Amino acid sequence: MDTNAFSTDPTTFAVIGATGKTGRRVAALLEAGGHAVRRLARGTALPFDWEQPDGWARALDGVDRLYVTYVPDLAAPGADVTITRLTEVARSAGVRHIVLLSGRGEQGARRCEEIVLGSGIPATIVSAGWFTENFTEGMLNNAVQTGVLALAAGAVREPFVSVDDVAAVVVEALTGEGHAGRRYEVTGPESLTLAEVAALLTEVTGRDVRYVPMGFDDFHAAVAAEAGAETATLLTELCREVFDGRNERPTDGVSQVLGREPHDVRTVLAEALAPERATVAPSTS
Repeated sequence: MDTNAFSTDPTTFAVIGATGKTGRRVAALLEAGGHAVRRLARGTALPFDWEQPDGWARALDGVDRLYVTYVPDLAAPGADVTITRLTEVARSAGVRHIVLLSGRGEQGARRCEEIVLGSGIPATIVSAGWFTENFTEGMLNNAVQTGVLALAAGAVREPFVSVDDVAAVVVEALTGEGHAGRRYEVTGPESLTLAEVAALLTEVTGRDVRYVPMGFDDFHAAVAAEAGAETATLLTELCREVFDGRNERPTDGVSQVLGREPHDVRTVLAEALAPERATVAPSTS
């Protein structure tokens, strides 16, 4: 899809989670293509709050096509109930297509996927692996500053996917033809261990970064100290589930939808972090 070609399509698109990693990129791509976009989040002019369902109908009024990212995660307890209610509100509002961002390999997420696909609204699922940008603008971005990349992932490989690729797939699913009823698993082109990612972080920034595999109990305690027990439990169980080897194999989801290969981890990290070299003195260790 050429997002630079101005569109005269009167369709109204809405992005739930428009301030998040994928949401803001999806909204920007749609707007660059000349589409009318309603950005929705708790702090937007027309707010959307997952904990305030009474406001959902107003937020979705007049929306034709909807992109949904759920916080904290589709695998979280009660997510299926919330997503069921959202589809009911969307159907009443006249939404004609939903694209749902899901988590690859998460059984709880699969339940929510089936709810959306069975809602009576044409829908597409984009099931993504771990984002490469988690190391540059997400929960692991302090690894470069601290020199320690710590996660409960053992030596399992993961085909990290660029958020830019995820967003491009979502926009194609929202604006293109033939995507209703489809489920796309999107990953990067290669599977890496966290130790290999740490080596790439060292390479592109000039800072020494090492991977420290954590046990689940230690990981839970560390996250709880920073973000609370509820978040710690969710993230720990997600690590326990998806870092068991089930997601190690890359998929062709990005090329299937976009007709090109996904971005590799080295390229994404270099583009985001290479400027670090200018401010980091050479290591003497």
